[in-house]
Amino acid sequence: MTITFVGHGYVGLVSASIFAELGNTVWVIGHTSEKIENLKKGIIPIYEPGLEEIVKRNVKAKRLLFTLSYKEAIPASDAVFIAVGTPPKKNGEADLSVVFAVAEKIGRNLDGYTVVVTKSTVPVGTNFEVKKIIEKVLPQKATFDVASTPEFLREGQAISDTLHPDRIVIGTETKRAEEKLVELHKPIDGTMVLTTIPTAEMIKYAANAFLATKISFANAIAQLCEVTGADALGVLEGIGLDSRIGKSFLSPGPGYGGSCFPKDVKALIAIAKQHGYKFLLLKDVEAINAQAMEGIVYKAKKLLKNLKGKTIGILGLSFKPDTDDMRDAPSIVIINQLQTMGAKMKVYDPIAMDNAKKILKHVIFCSDSYEAAKDTDLLIVITEWNEFRQLNLGKIKEYMRQPVLIDGRNIYDPNVVQRLGFIYRGVGR
Repeated sequence: MTITFVGHGYVGLVSASIFAELGNTVWVIGHTSEKIENLKKGIIPIYEPGLEEIVKRNVKAKRLLFTLSYKEAIPASDAVFIAVGTPPKKNGEADLSVVFAVAEKIGRNLDGYTVVVTKSTVPVGTNFEVKKIIEKVLPQKATFDVASTPEFLREGQAISDTLHPDRIVIGTETKRAEEKLVELHKPIDGTMVLTTIPTAEMIKYAANAFLATKISFANAIAQLCEVTGADALGVLEGIGLDSRIGKSFLSPGPGYGGSCFPKDVKALIAIAKQHGYKFLLLKDVEAINAQAMEGIVYKAKKLLKNLKGKTIGILGLSFKPDTDDMRDAPSIVIINQLQTMGAKMKVYDPIAMDNAKKILKHVIFCSDSYEAAKDTDLLIVITEWNEFRQLNLGKIKEYMRQPVLIDGRNIYDPNVVQRLGFIYRGVGR
C-alpha cells in the first residue's frame, strides 16, 4: 500500500518508519527543507532507541520517502495520515490551526479514493471539521473518507509500541474506510477496536487523562505517607498487585510531564467546559502534579535552610528516561523555582542536553554525573536514567561539598545511601 504522513515529528516519523518497515511505500511530508534533506540522509531530528537504523534501512530500500511537496506524495496514496502538533492554547484548548491548514492542502491534492486519517490528538468533532474543509477544495474526480486512528506511543519504547500495541483504535464512518485501515494494520498484532470517529477521538484523551490520574494518585499517597510514617513504595506495591488496579504508573516522583499528559489533561478539561461539565477530578490531578514538583523544592529548602548561594546538582532533565524530550519536563519547573530562591544550578542528562540548552538559562551544563555533583551542597535525581542507578555513590560523596541527596525517583536503597554517610530523602519514604 502507498501511504503518506504529514508531519515528521515524534508520532509521524516513528509511525511512517514502521509502516515502511512492514513493506509499504511511505511518503513523509515536511515543511522545513533542512530537516527533509537530513531525513533523506537518515539523520533524524529526535532521539528514540532503534529508530535511526530503521529510517536508514528503509530510505536505502526506497520505501521511506521524504518531500516538501503535497503534489508529489498525496495523489498516489491510499491513505493520508495527519500527524502534526496540537499544542495547548492559553485556555487549555487544543490548537488545531495546523491540522486544518494541512487538511486543506491534502484536499486540494487528492486523486481517486483516499482515506484521510487524523493521527494527531484532537478533540471530539475535529475529523468532521476536517471533512468539511476537504469537501470545499476537493477536485472533481476525487473521493475520500475521514477516519481517526489515535496513537498510544511511549517515548523510549515507541517502536515496540507501534509493532506490538495493546490495541489499535480505528474510528470510521464507512465500511470502505474501515476495511482499508484494517488491511493496512493487519501485520501489527494489537487488538483492533473498530468504532465511530467521535469515540476514537475520545479514547485517546480518556487514556492519557486516566494515566495522569494514576500518577497524581501515587504522588498524593506519597505525600500522605511521608507525614504518617508509612512507606509509599510498599503501599503502592500492595495496591498495584490487585489485578483491577495494576502496577504501572503508580511510582511516586516529581510529577508527570512530556508532550502528551499535560496538554491532554488541559484539553479534556476544556472540552468538558465547552459542554457544560466541570471536570473537577482532572483539575485536582493537575494541582497534585504541581504539588509533586513543589515537593522536591520544599525538600531542598528544608534540608539546606537558606538556598541563596548554595550549589545544587541535578541528575536528569528529560521528562522520562530514554528520550531527549524536554516538553513540560518537571526539571524545568524545579530548576526555575530553585533559581528563584538563589541557588546556583549544575545539571546533567545523558541525552537531553542539547534540547535543555534551548530552555534552561543561567545553569552550568556538565559532561557527566560526577562533574554535576562536584562542589555541590545538594544533589537531586529527577529522571531515572539507568546510568544513575550504577553511579559510584562513594565517589559522588567525595565530590560534594555536603553529602545531601534527594532521590526524586526512589532509585536508591535508603539504607545503603545513608550507610555511605549521605543525608537522604526520597519521595513517600
